[in-house]
Amino acid sequence: MTRNQPKLPRRTFLKGVGATLGLPVLNAMLPSNGWAAGATGAPNRMAFVFVPNGVIVPDWTPKGEGADWQLSPTLEPLASVKDHLCVMTGLAQDNAEAKGDGPGDHARSAAAFLTGAHPVKTDGVDIKAGISVDQVAAEKIGSLTRLPSLEIGTEGGRNAGQCDSGYSCAYSNNISWKTPSTPMSKEINPKLVFERLFGSSGDQESAKARARRDFFRTSILDSVSDDASKLSKTLGITDRRKLDEYFSSVREIEQRIARSQADKTSQKVPQIEMPQRIPRELDDHIRLMFDLLAIAFETDTTRVATFMLANEGSNRSYPMVGVNDGHHHLSHHQNKEDFIAPLKKIDKYLITHFANFLERLKGTKEGDGNLLDHSMIVYGSAISDGNHHNHNDLPILLAGGGSGTITTNRHVVYPKNTPLNNLFLSMLDRMDVRIDQLGDSTGRLDRVSV
Repeated sequence: MTRNQPKLPRRTFLKGVGATLGLPVLNAMLPSNGWAAGATGAPNRMAFVFVPNGVIVPDWTPKGEGADWQLSPTLEPLASVKDHLCVMTGLAQDNAEAKGDGPGDHARSAAAFLTGAHPVKTDGVDIKAGISVDQVAAEKIGSLTRLPSLEIGTEGGRNAGQCDSGYSCAYSNNISWKTPSTPMSKEINPKLVFERLFGSSGDQESAKARARRDFFRTSILDSVSDDASKLSKTLGITDRRKLDEYFSSVREIEQRIARSQADKTSQKVPQIEMPQRIPRELDDHIRLMFDLLAIAFETDTTRVATFMLANEGSNRSYPMVGVNDGHHHLSHHQNKEDFIAPLKKIDKYLITHFANFLERLKGTKEGDGNLLDHSMIVYGSAISDGNHHNHNDLPILLAGGGSGTITTNRHVVYPKNTPLNNLFLSMLDRMDVRIDQLGDSTGRLDRVSV
């Protein structure tokens, strides 16, 4: 940025008819001396990516400790971002245990994952868990962004009736809880996520009006083109190039959503209730949702998000990696190799998508670093081994530098049954959200930074 270049506010939007588009961080938004890692100018982001049914622990757990560690077979796809990772072994969610309530470990796993609370066993309206870490952050800092938080997934599901041994479906299908009795339902339709991120916040139009608008407005970029053109003339060469790359990314997502809609209309619709306009291929669905999450962080539309790769207890198959049996069915493997082998494929498939997401964050420049430097992304589950339904020694991976406050490229082994919520308290501190207790936390997690 040259000395005489106009200074842009961090919260700059391009506006058009029925649309508002956030911008990535440009040099013109930075302080004159740039942003150092951990400086207050670069906002921290936090996201939680949930995987169901546990993992094959021997293939998940890295060899070695501290900085002297090696990626395990399951984590091999993360090689290009290894220096941005901290694998944590020994953490637990004790309140996902039965505690006299009998079966229902899957429901308790999802409900306790981000709350550290023991859910009330009910399939009625009297559901009760706890407030989740993401919603604690959203309550405190949500006013700083257009959306306080974002909740997404790839599997739908109702919040009524029972899904697991007398537990309400609300427990299995949600990890984000605004209050102990109010889950934050996730959005699984990429088009609706896109509209939530970039559509007019006051747009309450009918479906008919929205269809008419979509007919005449083929792209959000077309809607804001005049504003974008005016802004571009005020920017330096580097910022103009970054803006062009960002617009190309938005256009690509729009085109992929459009293709998914076309696929939907061309296929035979089964005679069951189906979500609308969702990619037919799981590969496309997961990739698109991760891209939307990345762009939500890049534009600072939100700094808090959750992503359920599948509902807890999901029995989805993964034919793209040669697994045609259901995930939940296989997770009760009884140490049989013909069950364990396909589970390893599922574990690696899901972590590969996560690796691609992290690579995108790493490749998105921001200030003197990149978007991954200024993020904290937890990947994991509140079930370790799906065969035993144990809730200790959880598979937990923390990615990102937390704006210079997290020491990465390590495998940290904690004492057995260290509360997972201690990690969440430490993450909240880095979001400038100070609370004394969350669920069963016993204090801040040590060795997050050294």
